[in-house]
Amino acid sequence: MDAKDDKPLLNLPEARRRHWLRWVLGVAALALLVWWLLPSTAPVKTASPPVPVRTAQVVQQTMPVTRTGVGNVTPVMSVTVRARVDGQLDSVEFREGQDVKAGQVLARIDPRTYQAQLDQGLAQKARNEATLANARVDLARYEELIKQDATTRQTLDTQRALVKQLEAAVQSDEAQIEFARVNLGYTTIHAPITGRAGARLVDAGNIVRAADANGLVVINQIDPVAVQFTLPESAFQIINTALRANAAPLTVQAIERSTREVLASGQLVLLNNQIDVSTGTITLKAHFQNPQHKLWPGQSVDARVVLSQREQALTVPAGVVQRGPSGLFAYVIDAEGRARMQPIRVDDSDGYSNITVVTQGLSAGERVVVDGQYRLTLGAQVVEMQGGGTAP
Repeated sequence: MDAKDDKPLLNLPEARRRHWLRWVLGVAALALLVWWLLPSTAPVKTASPPVPVRTAQVVQQTMPVTRTGVGNVTPVMSVTVRARVDGQLDSVEFREGQDVKAGQVLARIDPRTYQAQLDQGLAQKARNEATLANARVDLARYEELIKQDATTRQTLDTQRALVKQLEAAVQSDEAQIEFARVNLGYTTIHAPITGRAGARLVDAGNIVRAADANGLVVINQIDPVAVQFTLPESAFQIINTALRANAAPLTVQAIERSTREVLASGQLVLLNNQIDVSTGTITLKAHFQNPQHKLWPGQSVDARVVLSQREQALTVPAGVVQRGPSGLFAYVIDAEGRARMQPIRVDDSDGYSNITVVTQGLSAGERVVVDGQYRLTLGAQVVEMQGGGTAP
């Protein structure tokens, strides 16, 4: 083999290396071109938008210490008006549902029978008085005769006994007359108390009797009116302490259960003398002035008794308080407008003014989240909602 045949064989590896290098450079250039031309699909981190919330400041103020129970409105007094004598009902002189005054005439019973009994008693008394007068004259005469020994001692004693007997008869007549006069007065039926008359139970023309159970009408006193309510046994000590600490009666508010409107403010008049062991509750009663009749017998209301005042209490709207696995907390907004979770402790929650007393975890003036907490995370940026709306 000559030298011409050996040269291509010696140059073959070098050629392959060059070819391979050109191929690699071409692929790299193509990849670079594709990367340059195609849009990037890698995710780009962007800042999260602020979370819309509604906030409020922690306020320091005086708050009442209260206890609230469910109660019912009852009349201060309730009287069933009944006939006290038998007879025919001549007239009914009240309207159903009318406000009546104590002493007002409500009905009249036929008085003729009782007038006749009174007249009979008067006549009997007049007859006995005449007989007594004659017997006294005879007694005076016998007393003169006995001095002259013109009559016997037995005759004198008999006359004295007769006078005493007739005096007793006159006294009996007076008692009968008074009894007849009282019965005659019962034929006119008066209202025993001031209040609201209920439905008429008997119409004129009927025979009424003192033994009738239903009566003529029921009168309920509704101004003032009472509310009787119960509280748990656990509230007894704090109520008893408040009663001892205050010379004046405790204030009680009657509150509409559906609208939470304060219907009236009154005074506590009764802390019952025993706890109901079957229910574990204690009964209380309060009286209320009720000129507009906002409270009505049988009505169900909430009764809130004010025990004392807590000075300089830290308060927040009730919506601020959240419950988590570790207990109660609130979202506090820092100076940079970011939310952080703050563990708190609360005391009394006034459900009617929507205010909660915070005893630990917050300071006066801090800004806390009232609405929109469910979208918040730690460190989230927040923005105040406009127009007082609800967080979306």
